[in-house]
Amino acid sequence: MSELKNDRYLRALLRQPVDKTPIWVMRQAGRYLPEYREVRAKAGDFMTLCTTPELACEVTLQPLRRFDFDASIIFSDILTIPDAMGLGLHFVSGEGPKFSRRIESARDIDNLAVPDMEDSLGYVMDAIRMTRREIDGKVPLIGFSGSPWTLACYMVEGGASKDFALIKGMMFDAPDEMHKLLSVLAKSVTSYLNAQIQAGAQAIMLFDTWGGSLSGDNYRAFSLAYMQQIIAGLKREHEGRIVPVTLFTKGGGQWLSSMADVGADALGLDWTTDIGLARYQVGQQVALQGNMDPCVLYAQPERIKQEVKNILAAYGHGSGHVFNLGHGIHPTINPEHVQALVEAVHEYSAPYHQ
Repeated sequence: MSELKNDRYLRALLRQPVDKTPIWVMRQAGRYLPEYREVRAKAGDFMTLCTTPELACEVTLQPLRRFDFDASIIFSDILTIPDAMGLGLHFVSGEGPKFSRRIESARDIDNLAVPDMEDSLGYVMDAIRMTRREIDGKVPLIGFSGSPWTLACYMVEGGASKDFALIKGMMFDAPDEMHKLLSVLAKSVTSYLNAQIQAGAQAIMLFDTWGGSLSGDNYRAFSLAYMQQIIAGLKREHEGRIVPVTLFTKGGGQWLSSMADVGADALGLDWTTDIGLARYQVGQQVALQGNMDPCVLYAQPERIKQEVKNILAAYGHGSGHVFNLGHGIHPTINPEHVQALVEAVHEYSAPYHQ
């Protein structure tokens, strides 16, 4: 593997000195780029794009050709594990992910098994290996997974949900079954992420998209506890480097203290959390990633630059900040506005590291 030329992102996650605040954006390989849409059309459908390593590699690299990002994230989907468990993942236009078979009973849970990572999920590892070769050490490559709770939400609901009635009904009415489901998912995610690290992922991110739908006690019992299990089971060093782990719970800003205690190197923040207060609260334990509202990118470059200045000032001097959006970039964003964002972060952050 090529020597890493830009390790700013990895250093910031470990709260080591950097010359500038690193930046990448969630869903940076995606629909806001015309070249992505061309490859997506060539693939025919989203799952073919995800499961064809050459195509996944290509769209992973696309944003790096346009923008001076400090990290890349492998192109995949958070729902690869339940698909490998046989639930039949597919995507419906305008509705998002759907499962042909959802989890409805204790028997359904008993029938689930940890997938073979190089067999049913080998296409992800192949994409990582291919991307590491092609990226040639320019920036680190991030591997990722959905959290057990988030995966379970889709598996029980059969797709996206507004009220989470089915999974919360199971959680409250049959907590033992819920824990059994989350346990097999935690084992699966641990194996999946370790396989990604072995294949060449240089940092790991856990996306807990729906943890914020829970109350505090239930978040700790049904989401955070299983992410702690995963973090404890991860291979934390590879190729002579520490492999940092970032935990991101959308809507989880009120639980930062609990989140900082589970062993992650960094916490992701959405835009509803003040990054300055978050640093005051947990910044001695973990790095912070975030947290610009993605909709700021609809504004003109001057307004984008001002928001960058505001967030950098709120975090303050020193390392431990990875600039990012508070959630995924919207598909109708102008790529020129992303360029303005990246340039502003690098320009205005340098004085904070002197």
